Amino acid sequence: MSFNSYGNSIQRNTPVVLNLIIINVLVFAAQNMITQFNITEWGSLHYYKSSLFKPHQMVTHMFMHMNVSHILFNMFGLWIFGTVLERFKRKKKFLIFYLICGIGSAIFEQLLMPYDSLQSAKNTAEYLANPQMLQAIVESFKEYNYSLGASGAIMGVFAAFAYLFPNTELYIMFIPIPVKAKYVIPFFVLIDLFGGIYRIKGDNIGHFAHLGGAIIGFLLVLYWNKTNKKTFY
Repeated sequence: MSFNSYGNSIQRNTPVVLNLIIINVLVFAAQNMITQFNITEWGSLHYYKSSLFKPHQMVTHMFMHMNVSHILFNMFGLWIFGTVLERFKRKKKFLIFYLICGIGSAIFEQLLMPYDSLQSAKNTAEYLANPQMLQAIVESFKEYNYSLGASGAIMGVFAAFAYLFPNTELYIMFIPIPVKAKYVIPFFVLIDLFGGIYRIKGDNIGHFAHLGGAIIGFLLVLYWNKTNKKTFY
């Protein structure tokens, strides 16, 4: 995905975005290179009632990633949209915004974990073979499942971008014509809404975390700009 900036370059480095990308890459390298300690389990977000939950996971989970495609997609989104927001919001404010969106997405994930675990449990072979095991499977999901990735924070960045620059034209893969941000990003939010409510078998995406990040990002930028009526194109 990219957008038509009408000559406004997005190629220059912005320090917060650049450092966030560097931190994410370094953490991902550590996840895959350090074998003496399970960094992924330590830093990923577990359910708050799980014995594996630690308070620091509310922050550290947003710097962890599952695989190469996961981190590439997230960092690409951060680079494309985050650089624009950082220039608009300035360094300190953008960093605060990004972290709040990531923590907000974690809170949504925690609140909706019981529902998400129930939906996931109903798609397991164990449940289909023995429906009486449903509660035990749900409890196992809540104990051992975890979420990780910058996607929640980045969905907040997407939502802010759509609010501040609604008529910016985005180029989406496989779509030959540009589509305005005010249509594309809400569509992604709807995908996460339906994906969270109607979870299908094999889907391990944190839809509620994405949705939470987008909602927090939208509300935060709405609050910060309540006296600023300018719309950007």
